[in-house]
Amino acid sequence: MADAVVTPAPRAPRARRGLAQLLPRRSPKLVTGLVITGAIVLFTVVGPYLVQDPSVSQGNPSLSPPSAEHLLGTTSLGHDVLSQLAHGGRGSLLVGLTVGAIALVLSLIFGIVSGYLSGWTDEVLSLITNVMLVIPGLPLTIVLASYIPGRSLWLVALVLGVTGWAGAAVVLRSQARSLRTRDYVAAAKVAGEKTWRIIGVEILPNLLPLVAAQFLFAVILGILGEAGLSYLGLGPTGSLTWGTMLNQAQTGGAISRGGWWWFIPPGLLIAVLGAGLSLVNFAIDEIINPKLRNVPATTRRVRKAQEQGRDVTSRQPATSGGTA
Repeated sequence: MADAVVTPAPRAPRARRGLAQLLPRRSPKLVTGLVITGAIVLFTVVGPYLVQDPSVSQGNPSLSPPSAEHLLGTTSLGHDVLSQLAHGGRGSLLVGLTVGAIALVLSLIFGIVSGYLSGWTDEVLSLITNVMLVIPGLPLTIVLASYIPGRSLWLVALVLGVTGWAGAAVVLRSQARSLRTRDYVAAAKVAGEKTWRIIGVEILPNLLPLVAAQFLFAVILGILGEAGLSYLGLGPTGSLTWGTMLNQAQTGGAISRGGWWWFIPPGLLIAVLGAGLSLVNFAIDEIINPKLRNVPATTRRVRKAQEQGRDVTSRQPATSGGTA
């Protein structure tokens, strides 16, 4: 009779202490996202000092393909595309960060404050959040932008931020309602701590990973929202962003005239930056949710155990049963 195949039990992961418990063990998503985002931010910060003025077109050829003199070619008016790309990145990042800051402040007020407090304050704040949640954000933004003359970069960011905070507020409210029943919050109430101190010291620090994730999500929506509005001709007037570059390429007939170097670089940077921020957001989500953080390690251990079991089985000699 053949010996039973014993599958070795997977070893338990080594316990981590201190700050290491809050961080994912190996997060290629976080590293890749930070590298992508950092490279684009560095390009938008340093790039404008290394290129010519994006408004200068004198002496430049019209709609010229990439060359040694113009690495990304020129527009139909002779503007250097690389110069516009570097300067336009500042505008897009400024809109994204402003939208993220506005949405963060509003979601903290209507989310954490509403989740901790009760009574009529919670009812009023929840009513406003629910109303903003059911209103379609993009059509409302388009209507507001179309009726506002002389749209500045800050005004477009304000409109996008005011219309994009409700979803984050709902998430933060549910988490705050869960935290307000914890023992340390009850102890702070018994000790006579003020409401705002309990929110700022006892509740908010426990929600920082979630707040950071919601902020990055709002930044992504801000950059994409501005690009969409600018492509439709409803973006900031008199400002240069990646979205206005796409609008200028469309109105300048870049697609029909084969000027791929005019519209592909800004669209590609928008997509790559969104992907980088999303990877960082996914890594933060792994920090927030221990189940997501432990799934990759558990899956690897199970696969390794299965492979070891198959190896042991393949090395077993074949036996045949029978009577003498």
